[in-house]
Amino acid sequence: MEKKNGKVKEYYSNGQLLFEGEYLNGKRNGKGKEYNDNDQILFEGEYLNGNKWNGKGKEYYHGKLKFEGEYLNGVKNGKGKEFNDDGTLKYEGEYLNGQKNGKGKEYFNIISYYEGEFLNGKKNGKGKEYFDINKLKFEGEYLDGKRSGKGKEYDFYGELTFEGEYLNGKISGKVKEYYYNGQIKFEGEYLNGEKNGKGKEYNEKGELEYEGDYLNGKKWNGKGKEYNCGGQLIFEGEFLNGNKWNGKGKEYYNNILSYEGEFLNGKKNGKGKEYYDINKLKFEGEYLNGERNGKGKEYNFHGQLIIEGEYLNGEIVGKGKEYYNNGQLKFEGEYLKGRRNGKGKEYEYDDGQLLFEGEYLNGERNGKGKEYDHGQLIFEGEYLNGERK
Repeated sequence: MEKKNGKVKEYYSNGQLLFEGEYLNGKRNGKGKEYNDNDQILFEGEYLNGNKWNGKGKEYYHGKLKFEGEYLNGVKNGKGKEFNDDGTLKYEGEYLNGQKNGKGKEYFNIISYYEGEFLNGKKNGKGKEYFDINKLKFEGEYLDGKRSGKGKEYDFYGELTFEGEYLNGKISGKVKEYYYNGQIKFEGEYLNGEKNGKGKEYNEKGELEYEGDYLNGKKWNGKGKEYNCGGQLIFEGEFLNGNKWNGKGKEYYNNILSYEGEFLNGKKNGKGKEYYDINKLKFEGEYLNGERNGKGKEYNFHGQLIIEGEYLNGEIVGKGKEYYNNGQLKFEGEYLKGRRNGKGKEYEYDDGQLLFEGEYLNGERNGKGKEYDHGQLIFEGEYLNGERK
């Protein structure tokens, strides 16, 4: 039987054109075109020894161009381009055994795209993403089609906004974030795209605002430090669920320790100590909702005990004691809203002997009382506004 040579045409059983092109020794060799049974073109390009698609060619789907480039034994090999249904470019670059391998560009839409390295059809190796032509969005490393390894992100105006590590497409590892002016905004650790671990936050002036632990994207989880807008330390201690000052901590004023103790929802709660200055104790006792509540002791600037007793809403209430600066007991009795009210006793500065016992009102002797001089009773009667009546 004579073998086909030269230009030929083949047809489906329904008479529709199947192939038109060149034959050699009974096999397709050279340029040719294939069609489906709806008379839509499937392929146009080069053939070799009857094996379709060897050399340069174009592939179609429902009559629309889907690929043009190089083939080997019917499989994409070499340089090529893929197209979307609307005819816009989807990918251009290198292929091996039918998959994207080597350098290439992948387009997200008409203007934004990726250029870099591919392996087995996926982004692998170094690459760059763009908002638009020459407007870099990301540059870094990829693995199995996702950002993995080191990378940098940029805004639409070309300013660096982020640099750090990625894993499976999400930010994971050590990172740095930046403000539009180039000042560092955050540096620390991420996990699964959120801040997790240790980190530091800065304001736009470059002043440190917070350093400590993060959890699920929120600061104030675990131990940390907080700073004011001038960069001065205002708190260090424990945080919980993004709410500052929960647990044990220290509060500072002008970089000087002013309080240390327990906090709840940002307020002093539980046991704590107040200071005049570094290591100069002012008060120690119990707090509730940010104020002195419960038992407590007050000290003067020299560290000498001056008052001890019960407090309510920041003021001494109920039974309490006052002391002279030499440590001698000065007064013991009852208080209301921070002042002597009710029964009480006063004592001498030098020898601690009883000086007065009786009733008080708004801090002064009022009502019945007795007055002494070196243990000897010298007056017994009524007082009004601190004076004998």
